Amino acid sequence: MFVRSLVFLVGSVVVAATVVPGVATRYLEGANGKTPEATVEKASVPAGQDAARYTGNRSAVIDADANGHFTGLFSINGRKEEGLVDTGASMIALNVTTAQRLGIDKTDLNFRYAVDTANGRARAAYVKLDKVEIGPIKVENVGAMVMDDKALSGTLIGMSFLKGLASYKVEDGRLHLTR
Repeated sequence: MFVRSLVFLVGSVVVAATVVPGVATRYLEGANGKTPEATVEKASVPAGQDAARYTGNRSAVIDADANGHFTGLFSINGRKEEGLVDTGASMIALNVTTAQRLGIDKTDLNFRYAVDTANGRARAAYVKLDKVEIGPIKVENVGAMVMDDKALSGTLIGMSFLKGLASYKVEDGRLHLTR
């Protein structure tokens, strides 16, 4: 029984050490009262600039910003729009102001759907986007939800776009999109 408990304890420590790297080092450095010198690289791209790199005719790579988010300059219905890739969003999500800027007439919107967002419950209208692009990647006929400006401050690029890709993966702080 003791050996089994010891093996379980050692196994748990090994798993924790691989899952949460650097925790012990940060803890020990902070324990001596000294703040370790750190170099912080700004990984985010200023608004309006394209954060994606194109790696061929079928791929794009988006670097994570300082908060670990993947933001890129997309073309939606032929118009440039900065979007945050959100795998937790079922669809692309736009606010009314952005939808109008993308050529969607506000009078055509029927806010009949109730959706749950990070900010709570909101009413939304379903629209079909002609095409959503980033670099060489293009997905056509993409479903999106339009919400009131108060419910959503930016554009979320959700699963309705990502499902149109052959693959997407995060590796070394980069989101790899392949069509």
